[in-house]
Amino acid sequence: MKRTIIIIACATVVLGLVAWGTYSFLSNGMNVENASAAKEKEEAIKGLKDNREKIDGTITEKDLTAFREKGLNPFGESTKMTELNDYIYQEYIHGMSHQKVQASKKWGFYEIHSSRIEWLLAGLAEVDLDHEDIYRDILGKWQKGNFSNVDDDHNTIWMLQDGTVGKATGVLSTEEEQAYLNANTD
Repeated sequence: MKRTIIIIACATVVLGLVAWGTYSFLSNGMNVENASAAKEKEEAIKGLKDNREKIDGTITEKDLTAFREKGLNPFGESTKMTELNDYIYQEYIHGMSHQKVQASKKWGFYEIHSSRIEWLLAGLAEVDLDHEDIYRDILGKWQKGNFSNVDDDHNTIWMLQDGTVGKATGVLSTEEEQAYLNANTD
């Protein structure tokens, strides 16, 4: 009887150690995977933000034609529709919203253009995204020329990007928007 109790106690301890070891191993693997994904996300976002600041300014039909001839997308970048992801959608929408919103800080912008909106809408059919409904809603309104809540659209994307500075506080008037475009023309 005493021997049976000792065997059961030892078996329980061994099973507990195996369960703890398995949990620790799997948790560590997830942490490594999460760290790798976080680094990849950070690098992608930094590259996109750098591009937004370089491309800063208005866009012309001549620019769009040159982009097409070079095999670039309407944002002047090599990213194809099939390569779009949540980070890219957020960056493009966020950057376009800057021409229409009041905010304490704005780093660069992509001018809103129907070609860009249509390209992003078409891209939604090409890729699976976590926030596809949000992008479709925003871009659908913009395609119809509805920018009445562009500050809310900006802040929705800004929050998805974990924004801390530059929350939109309103919508620019037509005159304010034109002044912003003029000040940021290459």
